[in-house]
Amino acid sequence: MPVSSRITADDMRQIAFTLVDRHGPRAIGYADEAVGEMEAIGDDGRADAWRALRSVMEDALAGRLDRAGEITVH
Repeated sequence: MPVSSRITADDMRQIAFTLVDRHGPRAIGYADEAVGEMEAIGDDGRADAWRALRSVMEDALAGRLDRAGEITVH
């Protein structure tokens, strides 16, 4: 039975900025590696979570996402 996520949009932003602050643009590559590893073991849920995090990191790197303020997930 799948477990629902309790990670909020604000949590995702905080995680994304932490990874971007630590690794810069390389964080995207780390997310890509994680997606590949999760797909290889058949864990689609975690692969999807890493894809979502990658998207938030891309927005952070491109300046489309503020560190503070409201965030909307589509």
